[in-house]
Order: sequence, then structure tokens, then C-alpha cells
Amino acid sequence: MAARKKSTKKKRAKSGAAPPDGPFEPATAQAIDRIVAGLHRLYPDADCELDWRNPLELLIATILSAQSTDVRVNEVGKTLFDKYTSAADFAEADPEEFQEDIRSTGFFRQKAKNVMAAARLLVDEHGGRVPRDLDALVQLPGVARKTANVVLGTAFGIPSGFVVDTHVKRLSYRLGLTQQTNPAKIETDLMAKIPRDEWIFAGHAIIWHGRRVCAARKPACNVCTLHEDCPRNGVPLA
Repeated sequence: MAARKKSTKKKRAKSGAAPPDGPFEPATAQAIDRIVAGLHRLYPDADCELDWRNPLELLIATILSAQSTDVRVNEVGKTLFDKYTSAADFAEADPEEFQEDIRSTGFFRQKAKNVMAAARLLVDEHGGRVPRDLDALVQLPGVARKTANVVLGTAFGIPSGFVVDTHVKRLSYRLGLTQQTNPAKIETDLMAKIPRDEWIFAGHAIIWHGRRVCAARKPACNVCTLHEDCPRNGVPLA
């Protein structure tokens, strides 16, 4: 049998991903200041759109939000967080029952495993409380740096870094804040270019702008109030 030829076609980039090449216009320091100020005017109350009442609920909700939507997780949380009210409750949950409780968030078997294991670690090593420390948080199953940044920034007001989700990845390229495509490198660039006291707000506000205006396929540039400082990197000309 003849060997199958390798396809020469380039794989289509995932929706929201920053283009790996092409012309790139970086934002100046002055433009970045105006962009952050513009985000404050647009979204003065920008915050995490997950519903939570305490750090534990936010931690669990953020783990469940992977490959899901905030709307779906919030719907699940309405009953979940009344049924399980402490780290011990999650740690001691019946695995099959808990899987059913979170089934609609997707990947429910792995999420259940991570949540229960993380809860056990909270009970065993942190007195059932969510630690206010990045290194401790990323040791929890199901918790990577992005989740840790969400919890520290939103629940405790600690600017530990930048939350880089698909919206932040897309907009940070379009706005000229970074040419990187790796989330860790994007975060490094954003932390270097945006003042630390703006990290928490800017992370939430960029996500809000991505959801409301700067969509992946059809960004509403005609109504965007940041357009004067946006080089529109990777955005096709109308």
C-alpha cells in the first residue's frame, strides 16, 4: 500500500486564536493607557460573571467553567452550592451522584474527580479554606494558573497575574498588546504593559468587551469606542 501523502493544507486556527503571523502593529504606552481608561468608561463594574458567595464557590465554579459557559455553570450552581456548602461536603460526596449534579457542564467525570480531590486537599492541608497563595492554589487538582488568578483576583482582590482566556487572547493581539499566542507568554506581556493595580479590572473588562463587542468572527468595529487606539491586528478590512 502506498504511503499516504501528508496534507499541505494549513490547519484552520481555532476560533478566537491570535493569528501566528502577518503584519502586527504594537500599541504604544500612551495608547495602552487610553485603552484601559476607555475600558473603565465602558465597563466600570466589570467583574467575573460567575455567581459565587464565598471563595470556595468561586473556586468550584471556575473549575466547572472549563469548556463550558458561565451561564451554564451559574444555572448548575443554583442547586449545587445549596447541596454542598463546605469543602468537606464536596470531598465526601458520592462520586456518581456528584457527576450527575454537574453533568450539564460537560466533561463531568473528570471535573467531578478534580473537584472532589481539590476539596480533600483543602480539608487536609488548608483547614477547609481556599488559600490566598498562587503556589498553593495551583497544587489543587483542576486548578491551573488561569483559575488561580480568577480566584485570587476576584475573591481576594490580589493581582497575581492576568486571566488569559480565549477573549483576552484574541483582543490582546487585536489591540496590539502582544504578538504571542501562548497563554503564559501573553500573560507575561500583559503584566509588563498594564499597571499591576489594573490587572484584575482589565482582565474582566477585556473579557466583557470580547463578549459584547469584539467577537471572534464579526467584531463590531463600527460601534467600538476603542477604535481610535486599536490597530485591528488580524481583523480583515471591511
